[in-house]
Amino acid sequence: MSPTPQRKRPQPRAAKPPMGRATASRGRSGRREAGPVAAADPTLQGAVRLQKVLARAGISSRRGAEALIEEGRVRVNQRVVTELGTRVDPARDRIFVDGRAIAVEAPVYIVLNKPDAVVSSGEAEHDERGRPTVVSLVRGLPQRVFPVGRLDYHTRGVLLLTNDGDLSARLLHPRHKVPKTYHVKFQGRPSAETLQALEQGVTLDDGTVTAPLEELLVMRDTASNMWVQITLTQGLYRQIRRMGEAVGHPVLKLLRVAFADITTDGLPEGSWRHLREAEVGDLKARVGLA
Repeated sequence: MSPTPQRKRPQPRAAKPPMGRATASRGRSGRREAGPVAAADPTLQGAVRLQKVLARAGISSRRGAEALIEEGRVRVNQRVVTELGTRVDPARDRIFVDGRAIAVEAPVYIVLNKPDAVVSSGEAEHDERGRPTVVSLVRGLPQRVFPVGRLDYHTRGVLLLTNDGDLSARLLHPRHKVPKTYHVKFQGRPSAETLQALEQGVTLDDGTVTAPLEELLVMRDTASNMWVQITLTQGLYRQIRRMGEAVGHPVLKLLRVAFADITTDGLPEGSWRHLREAEVGDLKARVGLA
């Protein structure tokens, strides 16, 4: 458990509350042919834009789906479709991407309390090095889900998983500035000047300058280390760990306690739950999908 926040130096801004699968059969030629798409999602019944169907199936974001269509990589029944805005009926039409049939499943949204030493990957239950992935912790779902962004191997806490590619892409896009809140244990005791630099932006190892933080709040200051609550809206690779390295105070422990308004309060490590309807609605409203 991370310590209870207490305001210390420097004076931070006011704290905010923590916020498809292909089916196949053999045709007369002996080659495997994809079967019909199962439209389990009631919001995708009838004539729907093709890019929306691809995004909801978790193929990519809607913009990425548009690129697939324009590149001629999408086929509806026996016809290659390159025109954006083409409407299809997922319950009747067979849809292929790069020759592979897709299935439109009911959307699912869950939050996992990720433990230490687990890989944030949706590809398989173990990675190429034999390490467990977050998929191994969410068995029993009829749908295939993937993580919304990543948490480092040794970072614990809030991780969203979904099969809604459009929502996932928007939550991660910088323009939406979705806040993520972390509890960070720094090695040593950063000075007031160092904390101010972290809050305003520091230069990382590749020359990138981080954006100002939404919040920096000292939680506990001991003789050998310091716990800090940080809220940011960027999503750079290993950002907080690299920020610590940039100021000479490596991160010893890192816990994400909120993604937007989603927390894991009351959820043991390694456990997950479905997001409530209101939580999903709030996420969609935040990124313009209400």
